[in-house]
Amino acid sequence: MTTSPAPRIPEAVHRRRWAILGVLMLSLLIVVLDNSILNVAIKTIATPAPTGLGATQSEIEWAINSYTLVFAGLLFTAGLIGDRLGRKKVLLGGLVVFGIGSALAAESGSPGQLITYRAVMALGAAFVMPATLAVLMNVFERSEQPKAIGIWAGGVGLAIAIGPITGGALLDHFWWGSVFLINVPIVLIALALMVWLVPDSRDPKPGRLDPVGVVLSVLGLVLLVYGIIKGGELADFTDAKVLATIIAGVVVLIGFVVYEKRSDHPSLDVTYFRNKVFSAAMAAIALVFFALMGVTFFGVFYTQSVRGYSPLESGLLMLPLAAAQMIFAPRARLLVDRFGNRATTTAGMLLIAATLAAFAGFEADTPIWLLEVVFFLMGTGMAHIMTPTSVVIMQALPREKAGSASALSNTFRQVGGALGIAVLGSVLATSYRNGIEGKLGALPPGLRDTAGESIEATLGIAEKLGPRGQALVTPAYEAFLHAMHVTALWGTGVALIGAVVVAAFLPGKNPAAPAGEREPELIGTGD
Repeated sequence: MTTSPAPRIPEAVHRRRWAILGVLMLSLLIVVLDNSILNVAIKTIATPAPTGLGATQSEIEWAINSYTLVFAGLLFTAGLIGDRLGRKKVLLGGLVVFGIGSALAAESGSPGQLITYRAVMALGAAFVMPATLAVLMNVFERSEQPKAIGIWAGGVGLAIAIGPITGGALLDHFWWGSVFLINVPIVLIALALMVWLVPDSRDPKPGRLDPVGVVLSVLGLVLLVYGIIKGGELADFTDAKVLATIIAGVVVLIGFVVYEKRSDHPSLDVTYFRNKVFSAAMAAIALVFFALMGVTFFGVFYTQSVRGYSPLESGLLMLPLAAAQMIFAPRARLLVDRFGNRATTTAGMLLIAATLAAFAGFEADTPIWLLEVVFFLMGTGMAHIMTPTSVVIMQALPREKAGSASALSNTFRQVGGALGIAVLGSVLATSYRNGIEGKLGALPPGLRDTAGESIEATLGIAEKLGPRGQALVTPAYEAFLHAMHVTALWGTGVALIGAVVVAAFLPGKNPAAPAGEREPELIGTGD
């Protein structure tokens, strides 16, 4: 006769675990909501003042990537600080900084200011994201963790749904900065609920901080992404400065890995990656976000610039993607139980690849219901990747290392997304410039370079030129659609690589619980 293991969670915390999960999802909602809102606002911010900031495509990429790079670079340290000081304290502090950054971003007077304040927001978000999942692992028993993580992942789908619609509604009635200001009241509500409900927890044996590793990781990523974006802006990856920057970034990142391997207190413990299952789950997360973030980037210009939808309508078009995530993310564990991690995640990656390939066939007059079907299938695929891989990663390490595991998971997601925007954004920019350059001969030399940067730049100049500029509109649409097709096929290739990785290395069923799991220390649990 077997006896059930003794509960490790205090009764007072166990009773309110679902309410705590709700508060954690609200905190997660803010961080994810910001990025999904920004996706709808990209075109507006690219519009010249007074409507927007007149940001170029490369400045738009930096407005997105200044957030993702700072976020990704600090997640390791944020997870360690949460493990050391207490996850609740770190959550509260991160939300405050995120709220301040949001208020400042709303009042930005130039693309440079927006890029800077987005980095401030990322500083706060870096302390919020890993702490939410770490707290979750410390308030749910192991048997309930897959279900809780599924609901947590469904919260991402909710944010993806709410973000574009909220952003579109705000842009229809207010100035572009309102998409950032909306974060402030949500932050205040989350702070009040967190103080009331969420228990604090920490690692009884936290690691030492690793400032050298943090600097090397951020510097390497910034150099690499800057080089990729600059290559796309110039439509020339053989340019000496572009090559030098990319190579320098790769060298610094190699130096980071070597340093972490030799350090006795690494922020990234490279020994985790000796576990092939853990490594494959990390790779899957990075590759799927690489592909999806790139698609999101060109998808906004397709729906708004080519198809003529408003920001609100564009946001509503994203609903099927979000609905699929909300429906399937909490239920993905049922498929994992029946078919195993390998089959579920591989099917998800293949579905993502198929939906990306579908974009390569979209034209200016493609029936919009086809786009909706593709978005729904894309959300379905994503749900069946995120939930299984998150469970694999979180259960691969002892519970007291939950902050580190969460930080690693989110770091790979953010780095994958940042590189996706940089690489696929550069593919889009290069293909567009090559496609439109031959049609810009009638423009004055000073305007040709500007007009070739993006479809929004071409259409903006065409509008200023009046009737003379109308000849540029159709070539701009054609050049963009060709560039979108090329970019979608690149994304498809990346998703197929991800499918091969998970098919080769993920287990056929959930891995067994790690040995020697230690009891977490819960402090200030309240009643």
